[in-house]
Amino acid sequence: MEQLKLLRSRRKQRKLRYTAPLHKKQKYLHVHLSSELRKKYGTRAILVKKGDKVKIMRGQNAKKEGKVDRINLTANRVYLENMEFTKKDGTKVTIPFAPSNLMIVSLDLTDKKRKTKLGGEEKQNEDNKAEDNKVNKEAGVTNEKSS
Repeated sequence: MEQLKLLRSRRKQRKLRYTAPLHKKQKYLHVHLSSELRKKYGTRAILVKKGDKVKIMRGQNAKKEGKVDRINLTANRVYLENMEFTKKDGTKVTIPFAPSNLMIVSLDLTDKKRKTKLGGEEKQNEDNKAEDNKVNKEAGVTNEKSS
């Protein structure tokens, strides 16, 4: 991704993005958080996962919400449940969405690593402060600064 910034040619930027290894393509699947989630977790965007509830921001299906059904990392597309169109022959196909056109409304926090990554630092700081206060109370020391 750092290499994309160095190149001026749009053609070469597109080629690098298309031929990037999967661990770098994963960064392209970050989706913006809603304003409530942004305030709660203190981050602007996060990697979308199966089970997240997202809102479509652009296109024909704008303002609709759906749950993430699957993610195609190589094609850089997100598929939502119950978002499909009917082809001429009658078969139904799920609609692929670009992650840049989505916004996460609610997160699926069943993954422990994701949960600790989002709220781990805040919880650790709160736990440390609580332990420090407990130790100080036992020792008879207050946290007030004397001038």
